[in-house]
Amino acid sequence: MKLVFCTIVALFGSIFTATASGQAFPAKPVKILVGSAAGGPIDLVSRLTAQKLTEILEQPFLIENRAGAGGTIAGENVARSASDGYMLYMGSAATLCIAPALYPKLPYDSIKDFAPISVVAATSFELVVNVSTPVLSLQEFVDLAKAKPGQLRYGSAGSGSATHLSAELFKSMAKVEVVHVPYKGGSPALIDLLSGQIDFMFDTIPTSMRMVKAGKLRALGTTGSQRSPVMPDLPTLAEAGIAGYESTTWFGLLAPAATPRDRIDRLSTTIRKIVSSDDIRKQMLGQGIEPVGNTPEQFAQLIKLELPKWAKVVQASGAKAE
Repeated sequence: MKLVFCTIVALFGSIFTATASGQAFPAKPVKILVGSAAGGPIDLVSRLTAQKLTEILEQPFLIENRAGAGGTIAGENVARSASDGYMLYMGSAATLCIAPALYPKLPYDSIKDFAPISVVAATSFELVVNVSTPVLSLQEFVDLAKAKPGQLRYGSAGSGSATHLSAELFKSMAKVEVVHVPYKGGSPALIDLLSGQIDFMFDTIPTSMRMVKAGKLRALGTTGSQRSPVMPDLPTLAEAGIAGYESTTWFGLLAPAATPRDRIDRLSTTIRKIVSSDDIRKQMLGQGIEPVGNTPEQFAQLIKLELPKWAKVVQASGAKAE
């Protein structure tokens, strides 16, 4: 009897030790909240990530789409959930670094309310024009805009969207006067660009690259700090003459603040393993999305750096949340 008792004590002790060290995590299904409807780059990244996390960590990682308020409803739900790692948030540059400047009463603090895990992937935008526009380069486009102040119109996915603010950043840095036409989503704007109702827009590479390659749109440059691996022949806007210009949208996984560090580390290490795998890289790059994978500290630093950058652009543009 004494031996049995000691065995039971040892067993519970080993379970406690495993749990404390993070080896038993996850011990049940994990939910990942995505602040958009199914479809689109962030949903694709989330589902690919969840599938691989499920395979490697041997527990279901389930995607739940909670669209609304520009993706911030999902963020609020995660920020207010238990700090145990079983509810995660696939945040983005828009929800973590742009939203704080757009929403005067944002229900979460991007720095204080989350524990960053890893940026999973990122994508640049590309400046695209209607093929009838008489320009073949970024410099020609800037010259045209300066020759016709206030006459060129650009579309966006809505006031305060990443596509809107990317154009506003370009407007201020290129010193041109162009007119904003907000739409309820990127697709309607793209349709009007194709038909010539507007002159240009900043669109995500996954959305527009096929139309560019098919000759239905003309791309003048990408917005990343380096050329996109899926559009390697297209110069960045910085290369093409707008020195220092950079605008990317990234998607990163976060847990509620105070989630145990061992759980954060396990998830972060696993995500970095996932995005470095050949099959995931191939799938993401095929959709115009670049795998990233970084440490919690690097992700936290990214948020801190981009918050003031986009706050300045929002203030200058006068953008309001819709």
